Amino acid sequence: MKVLVTGGAGFIGSHIVDRLLQANMQVYILDNLSTGSIRNVNPGADFIKKDIRDKDLKKLFVRERFDYVIHEAAQTTVPKSLDNPYYDCDINVLGLVNVLEASRTAGVKRIVFASSAAIYGDTETFPIAEDCEKNPTSFYGESKLIGEHYLEKYYKNFDLEYIILRYANVYGERQSDSGEGGVISVFSKSILTNNPITVYGDGSQTRDFIYVKDVANANYEALLTASPNRSLNISTASETSVNKIITILSKITDQNPKIFYAAQRENDIKRSVLNNTAAINYLNWQPSYTLAEGLYLTLRDLSIKIAYRKNVVSVK
Repeated sequence: MKVLVTGGAGFIGSHIVDRLLQANMQVYILDNLSTGSIRNVNPGADFIKKDIRDKDLKKLFVRERFDYVIHEAAQTTVPKSLDNPYYDCDINVLGLVNVLEASRTAGVKRIVFASSAAIYGDTETFPIAEDCEKNPTSFYGESKLIGEHYLEKYYKNFDLEYIILRYANVYGERQSDSGEGGVISVFSKSILTNNPITVYGDGSQTRDFIYVKDVANANYEALLTASPNRSLNISTASETSVNKIITILSKITDQNPKIFYAAQRENDIKRSVLNNTAAINYLNWQPSYTLAEGLYLTLRDLSIKIAYRKNVVSVK
């Protein structure tokens, strides 16, 4: 089985690559390294430095004849989508269409697409099921929703199978500590380096935090499921406040960080928790890691990296 992972040098994509290689699949990574890192590239995969928007992408697909594509490459932050809607659309919509055109031309059997809880926006129904009304509050959420519509149309018009995975708030090793998408990574780094934590809002806002290896397993199962052409929430179906996250991190590290509360950010959703029943039923999947386990593993990895960086600096 020959699988291409776009964005495979990134946070989530690199974990997906690891999982596929564990299953002895032939894995290719396509990444322009704008946000991904060559350090994340598993040496067992074939790496191709390329942008999903490149005009000659179709030639690559025709030459390599990938069986499946997992599409992780994206612009992933809400603030950036608001600051530069053109850039967000260029990557998340036009970039996706470029991948879809290359896939249908080269005979790809199925594409697995990374969507987001951001497509739902603010809602009063919890946990949020897949058929809930979609009302994204940001251009990022809108671009992901448009991407889903393109996948549906490519199946109806060209018979290109798809599975859409709507991620809750993913966290874990290799996550960037910049931007709202990596709140756990940001908090963890602050605690481990004895710096204060900044919380936007009062900290009562909730999210459905899911560990990255559980997300990687969901992508693996999405390649194998016999029931394609559907959208599935990938989540824990558990609601956790930002303040609770800080409490758990503090207990694991035995630290008592200073906390500063700033004004709530524009377009920040108050509550988010996703129903994962459909994924459990259709993917033969469910989350394996508790929040405490995932946070411990995240902190352990980050503490090792921080210690390594300190040693490198001291040597210099």
